[in-house]
Formats: sequence, structure tokens, C-alpha cells
Amino acid sequence: MSDSQRQNYTQKEKESIFDKEFLPHIGPMYNFAYRLTFDDDDAKDLVQDTYLKAYRFITSFEQGTNAKAWLFRIMKNSFINDFRKKSKQPAKVDYQEVETFYNSDDVDKAITTDLRVETVQDMIGDEISNALNSLDVDFRTVIILCDLEGFKYDEMAKILDIPIGTVRSRLHRARNLLKEKLSDYANKMGYKN
Repeated sequence: MSDSQRQNYTQKEKESIFDKEFLPHIGPMYNFAYRLTFDDDDAKDLVQDTYLKAYRFITSFEQGTNAKAWLFRIMKNSFINDFRKKSKQPAKVDYQEVETFYNSDDVDKAITTDLRVETVQDMIGDEISNALNSLDVDFRTVIILCDLEGFKYDEMAKILDIPIGTVRSRLHRARNLLKEKLSDYANKMGYKN
């Protein structure tokens, strides 16, 4: 966005936009982040990073437009950039943490799962969650945005920064991949073609 297209908000207007247009979407933002990262802490970090960038670049936001789509686009870009950085770095192990764990009394106890993870798995089902999580990030993202978050094709195209035709084809391909992965499960559950 060029300087002539940037909005000139006062500090009070920036805070109002942030509170009224951005913060109401924090729940869906966390859900999307969790579906991308599969980790509570990483999801929280991604949401925090997204809101920090949204505030930092608030002059690029045009008041009255779709704030949720704007935030999702920032999050998607942040996730992809972080993913690229991490994939280029060698794996790191915190030996102090490993040593502390194995020297503690907790080493023999069963590791408990996060209650939110159990809740979501019960709502969707392990098979469906596993099938969705096994999809490539591009396909998983379009399924989440369309079928779980309810975005329209044109909104998804803006969020993902791809043509609307690509959104449609990715969504079609993602749904077919899910259908293939879940066909045995559907048959077991009594669903017929």
C-alpha cells in the first residue's frame, strides 16, 4: 500500500479500531492458529504475533472492511514465514530440559493431554482430525477457512493471496483427499456412497 493509501488515524482511533474490530476475532484466530501449529503455546505465540503486526500496520487497514479476513491473512503470512525459517534451521534439543525430565519423579507418570485437544477431538472425531491434520498445509488451510471458519471464496482468496479459481480448485482437491482418507471410516460408520 502506498503512502497515499495509508489511513491517518489518531492514537485514539487506532485503539478503538483495535478494540472494536480486531479483538472480537481473537477466538477464531486462536482456533485457526491451533489448527496450523497443533500446539497451544505456538498457537498463542502466533495469535500474539498477528495482533502485534495488526496494530503495528493498522494504518494499512481501511476501517469498515473485513477485519477478520485481514487478520487471517496476516496470520497465514506469519505462519508461512515462520515455517520457512524453521524448516531451514537444524533441529535443536534442550539437553537441560531432557535431563531435568528424566531425573524427575514424573518420568514414570503417563503424560496427560490438553483438555481442549480432547474436546475438539470428541467434536470432530479422531479419524477426521487425523485425516485433516495429515493434509498438506495448503489444503488444510482452505478446509479450515471454508468449512470450519465459514469464509467465502473471495475472502479466502484475499486471505491466502491467491486467485479465486485457485481457492476453488484447492478446496475441491482438499475435500477429495479427505474423502479418500475417510472412505473406510465412513463405511464403518454406515455411510453409503
